Amino acid sequence: MFTKLKIFLEMIKFEHSVFALPFAFMGAILGSVVLNGHLPSWAQIGWITLAMVGARTAAMALNRVIDKTIDKKNPRTENRAIPAGLISIQQVIFYILISFALLFWATSHLSSLSMKLLPIAVFFLVFYSYTKRFTWTCHFFLGITLGLAPLGGWVAVTGHITWSSIIFYLTVVCWSTGFDLIYACQDAEFDRNEGLHSLPSRFGIKAALHTARVLHVLTAVGLITLFFITNLSWLYLIGLVIAYFILYKEHRLVSPQDLSKLNTAFFTMNGVLSLVMFAFTWLDVLLRQHS
Repeated sequence: MFTKLKIFLEMIKFEHSVFALPFAFMGAILGSVVLNGHLPSWAQIGWITLAMVGARTAAMALNRVIDKTIDKKNPRTENRAIPAGLISIQQVIFYILISFALLFWATSHLSSLSMKLLPIAVFFLVFYSYTKRFTWTCHFFLGITLGLAPLGGWVAVTGHITWSSIIFYLTVVCWSTGFDLIYACQDAEFDRNEGLHSLPSRFGIKAALHTARVLHVLTAVGLITLFFITNLSWLYLIGLVIAYFILYKEHRLVSPQDLSKLNTAFFTMNGVLSLVMFAFTWLDVLLRQHS
């Protein structure tokens, strides 16, 4: 059983929860400080962590099940656990059900609005995996889904949706849509041959990378806007400068002629960016709370 669990966790890239968790925490911290005047409790952070782990695990596992036939045809993904026969569909579904149960259980310990909005979140967690079958805007659906992390963190501790939370949500939507566009470039030819929809396969890699740059400029605008509307200080700005450099470096690593460093641009850069923004936001708020 532990062997299958290990295979399952490797299949869903469990360690890449680093993408979603920091922004969920950041949403909780900003929401609690702006509306409640204090940091969220450790209990709230704990329940948010469990909810996020459940949500991401369920979504990634569902994606692997839904895309099993596609993954088997794609040389890049043919060695994933399901097409390689390392784990059965039934075993994956078992873990999916546990993950959704964890999500519902954790959410029930957060704000009442979180529970009311949970069906919408679950819909997008399931739906986005199907979108590349019928629309090249599939990347935006992934962004909409991942953007629910900071919005969910905000709502979890405040029970309210404000303009500040919406701006933060849209910022993360732009960021995650942009990095998914970069990642999708490696499958442009395969998607085109298989009749799958993506922006790179429809309009070309150059157009996809340009769109990603525009989205990441909007991300930069959103992050600086948060500085002004949430009364953050100079420490947040230091993190912001680092984040801007990371976004710049990410786009310097890839080009239409050279995607060899794509994994570094996708995994390393985006993981570091989310951690940097959370760390400097938390430190900024923490120092102000104790000053």
